[in-house]
Amino acid sequence: MIAGFRMLVMKSTYWTRRIGVYLLFAFSCICTAVAFGQDGKSTFADYCAGCHGAELQGGLAGPLIKTDWNYGRRRGDMIRNVTYGIADTEMIAWGEVLSKEEIRGVVNYIVESQTTPPTAERQLPTLIESELMTLKVEVVVDDGLAIPWGIDFIDANRLIISERSGQLRWIVNGKLDSTPIRGTPKTVDDRTGGYMDVIVDPNYAENRWIYLAHSFTPFDPSDRSAPAMTRIVRGRVEDHEWVDQEVLFQVADSLLVVNGNRWGCRFLFDVGGHLFFTIGDMARGDFAQNLDRPAGKIFRIWPDGSVPNDNPFVDRSGALSAIYSFGNRNVQGLAIHPTTQKIWFTEHGPMGGDELNVLEEGGNFGWPIITYGVDYSGEIVSEKTHMDGMIQPIMQWTPSIAISPALFVDHPNWSTWQNDLLVGALAYEEVRRIRIKDEVVTHQELILKNLGRIRDLHMGPDGNIYILSNNPDRLIKLVP
Repeated sequence: MIAGFRMLVMKSTYWTRRIGVYLLFAFSCICTAVAFGQDGKSTFADYCAGCHGAELQGGLAGPLIKTDWNYGRRRGDMIRNVTYGIADTEMIAWGEVLSKEEIRGVVNYIVESQTTPPTAERQLPTLIESELMTLKVEVVVDDGLAIPWGIDFIDANRLIISERSGQLRWIVNGKLDSTPIRGTPKTVDDRTGGYMDVIVDPNYAENRWIYLAHSFTPFDPSDRSAPAMTRIVRGRVEDHEWVDQEVLFQVADSLLVVNGNRWGCRFLFDVGGHLFFTIGDMARGDFAQNLDRPAGKIFRIWPDGSVPNDNPFVDRSGALSAIYSFGNRNVQGLAIHPTTQKIWFTEHGPMGGDELNVLEEGGNFGWPIITYGVDYSGEIVSEKTHMDGMIQPIMQWTPSIAISPALFVDHPNWSTWQNDLLVGALAYEEVRRIRIKDEVVTHQELILKNLGRIRDLHMGPDGNIYILSNNPDRLIKLVP
């Protein structure tokens, strides 16, 4: 009976569904002996089987015995989906009806019912038949990496890779060097921070500079309560030794935050030789609108750390002169359009509202005053999606795919993809190809799915596309 009522709720309009949720709660209290404390299977039978099938085989809604997890395959993803629903789908929020324990029980039951565990490593395909071309998939490194974050090529045979816990490594001739680079800076090892992006100077052959972003505290980095902030440094590597370090960007101790989250950080050199880097809002959303705070910004400096005299806020009293844009929640991808030379960026929304934007000098991208997402708690961040003086995204993803790296395709080997944008996703474990015309997205194609959290994308000197993933931690390449 409860399952049947749930079918009616699922088929109804949004507001009817909201009312139906409350009625369902009252109805379930009458028809069942208080659901609290039921095991996951019983709770599933009462509340979920009417749509997903008594044996999870599907019905009004899709089956739950599967290997294709479109909305995240970790337990945390599933708990969030059940608790808060999935925006723009028929999956309603059950957090108002079921307790946390009941939701956890339902998710455990779903996970334990699988023939293939949702988080089991998926076998890489050897070939991918995309819409416009056939791709060969080759493994470069699939052993020995520990949460890699960023990569960049020194030359055709050698690349450098950062690991979140605080290590830089060489990959030489397709082999991971087992000896980490010594003498690199200490870091706060945080689930969204630590060592982040790494980039090689465009003139590396002459100056040998390598740039690194990391979570920094002047206190004990093992103390999670120590105030900290993203810092930018550069150094050279002699064999396996980090030397000649210079600090390019580090804020005053008064601007550090405690228990920060969403540290950034992505790098990009533009055609004029400026170094762009990003810092997330550090879980302090309001700071993103304050020009005297580093959180929630995109910055532009010269490679030596000096600030260009034409930066938009260089003469603004109290503003950090390196700021180039603000109102950014957590920028995870930077890419230059091969034709227009404009910088595009991807930005994490909260639960919903991931964004694709074109960078504007001095632009306010709105966070947290305008957003298309809601908080992870289900609370409303803002009722507004538009406001005068705040820049609208080129497109937004709701539900959030946890958008991450971005790469414009610009190589003769990829002529059918020329000027297309590749983006990766963390939670949804995707690589998508996006076709753009006149700053309008005209088409999206899913290239990879459920093969790991996509952390970085890079066009190699060999004309192949390199993809760095977490869980599993590996480096693969796409060969046309």
